[in-house]
Amino acid sequence: MKRFLILVAVAVMATLPALLLRVTGWRPSPVLDAAAFGSAILAAGFLLSWGAETAEQHIAQGLILAVVALVTVLPEYAVDLYYAYKAGLEGPGSQYVHYAAANMTGANRLLVGLAWPLMVFLHWTKDRHRAVDLAPVNAVEIGFLLLASLYAFVILFKRSISVMDFVVLAAIFAAYVWRVRNLQKSDNPDEAEEPGPAAALNTLSQAQQWAAIGALVAVACGVILASAEPFAEAMVSTGRAIGLNEFLLIQWLAPLASEAPAISVAVLFVLANRAGDGLIAMISDKINQWTLLVGMLPLALSVGAGAMSALPLDARQGEEFFLTAAQSLLGIALLLRLRLGLWSALALAGLFAVQVGLAFVYRNDEARTIATLTWLAWVYLGLAGLLFLINGRRLVALDLRRFRYCWRIG
Repeated sequence: MKRFLILVAVAVMATLPALLLRVTGWRPSPVLDAAAFGSAILAAGFLLSWGAETAEQHIAQGLILAVVALVTVLPEYAVDLYYAYKAGLEGPGSQYVHYAAANMTGANRLLVGLAWPLMVFLHWTKDRHRAVDLAPVNAVEIGFLLLASLYAFVILFKRSISVMDFVVLAAIFAAYVWRVRNLQKSDNPDEAEEPGPAAALNTLSQAQQWAAIGALVAVACGVILASAEPFAEAMVSTGRAIGLNEFLLIQWLAPLASEAPAISVAVLFVLANRAGDGLIAMISDKINQWTLLVGMLPLALSVGAGAMSALPLDARQGEEFFLTAAQSLLGIALLLRLRLGLWSALALAGLFAVQVGLAFVYRNDEARTIATLTWLAWVYLGLAGLLFLINGRRLVALDLRRFRYCWRIG
């Protein structure tokens, strides 16, 4: 318990500079602002993850990983929804439209290209296992991610994300949560010890645990609400101040800070011999961001605009979205055998490194950037199509049967 209280104290202290800047209105420099408010969001994310981890003991088993994934990515939601809201305030043509789309696509691609492979690499490093295996019931997560990814091509065809898309995507997410509510919690059900620091709270009474959960969540949400706007603005100003494309900072650096707590929770699962839970936590994270986060952007934009509005996808953002959807399909194709192997993880990480590297190489050449996004997306689609063909019979005969089984027990 002492160690946990020390960690909480360190996290709270990390939020203090940002809260001081927020209260006083003092902004020393864009870089320092980004560091202070980014650190506060990161610390708040850890507080949220510890609260969610403690709540594992009291939530129906099938909901645990979905809830943990949803709660721990609240920092990402706060930043991206702010960009969408500001885009609505400034009206058509605002750069914030691009920032909202950039943050959303970056966060989604970061999960599949970095977080999923990380689970496999850690599992291999720790136990020399060459793959993370999932349980048969986890076909339901893969099925819902496939459904959301296929709908993404509807959005791509329309070249905009509308309020009606929110209705569809929210329905997919709601159905997903409903169907996983009774699924088995862990790939290692005999594992009694919880993986993270908040396991110390298990020594308290149930009432005290709920009080601790409430306090952690309340403090974290307050910090996130106070820090999201200045952090989002600081990222824009930092890019301009140091001469680096602010679009790339928002697409890659901001999601790294906001996603770090969720990824840390998944890492703890792997280190606690629950590698399957770690990977499923990241898949759940991808599902909720590929449904709720995408769908809520036009809502935030509409609030800012004071009228129902859609988030447009121009030539650049359309190709960014295309690449994100194609990467999702490849990730799903690699999971059809209910495992993610070392070579599959290397392929995802390698392709991700290529896309990030090319983004920086061509950061000042919009035409070349768009062309790069397009051919990379087709590479992902080609590989995904090949894997779907190879595993097609298995998908029909095995995975869909398991998906129907999960649907019935739901």
